[in-house]
Amino acid sequence: MADTPTTSPDTRSDAEWRSTLTPEQYRVLREHGTERAGTSCLLAEKRAGTFTCAGCGQPLFEQGTKFESGTGWPSFFEPLPGAVETTVDRSHWMVRTEVHCARCQGHLGHVFDDGPAPTGLRYCMNGAAMNFEPAE
Repeated sequence: MADTPTTSPDTRSDAEWRSTLTPEQYRVLREHGTERAGTSCLLAEKRAGTFTCAGCGQPLFEQGTKFESGTGWPSFFEPLPGAVETTVDRSHWMVRTEVHCARCQGHLGHVFDDGPAPTGLRYCMNGAAMNFEPAE
């Protein structure tokens, strides 16, 4: 994030979001964009730690739930309790389940039912929408 926000994530103006996020983070989180497959540095992240929302810092996923899906986006089989919410996404002539941050409502990616056990889910996330905090 470019600087520390001074207002609650749910009441930020567009100008505050633009000053807080990089252009790519803004495009993904606020405009529901998608980063190009294979471009996220978080794909190779293997250290113990937590993936957080780049918009508000909300913890989203623990490293232990990350898996290699072969899609080119960081993938997880389970979010932290209460960390994300979902909505129906009917864009691009298909129906998908959009995943967004429960705190700031930033677009994170989509969830699909082709993931590994124990959930059978694949949370396919945009790396630009997240930061990584290594465990201490």
